[in-house]
Amino acid sequence: MKRWLPAPLVSASLMAVWLLLHPGFGTGHLLLAILLGLLLPLLLQGLRPRQVRVRHPLAIVRLMLNVLRDSLQSNVAVLRYVVFPKRRPHPAAFVRIPLRVRDPNALAVLAMIVCITPGTVWAELSLDRSVLMLHVLEVADAQAVARHVQTCYERPLMEIFES
Repeated sequence: MKRWLPAPLVSASLMAVWLLLHPGFGTGHLLLAILLGLLLPLLLQGLRPRQVRVRHPLAIVRLMLNVLRDSLQSNVAVLRYVVFPKRRPHPAAFVRIPLRVRDPNALAVLAMIVCITPGTVWAELSLDRSVLMLHVLEVADAQAVARHVQTCYERPLMEIFES
């Protein structure tokens, strides 16, 4: 069953979205929704990351609290930068962050975290997945930024996905 229907929830969601986006409930739309719901997950299953097995659920809570705290602090810093652009004490810079985490799911979550945090404009992962390049709007100490990402984000992600 898993071979022909690798992601049942994705299939059901695709069918539902297709039917919701097209007015009228005709046989053609229903057949196309079923066809898309069955074929797209099959064709794209090579793009899906491997199964996730969470090893330390409390680390998820700790990570969420870190992200929430940092997001609030970054929002205040960016607001201050927008309201008082002349008072910006430090220039923007690219920061290279060496990574130890190797799990593709953990790397994807890390990329999402650093990209949604206000004050970071751009992120790129090296081809060998060993360095995260991050553009930060205000950098006083690049090493401190790298240590912060490694301690507050990478370490919990390693606990969650790799331990």
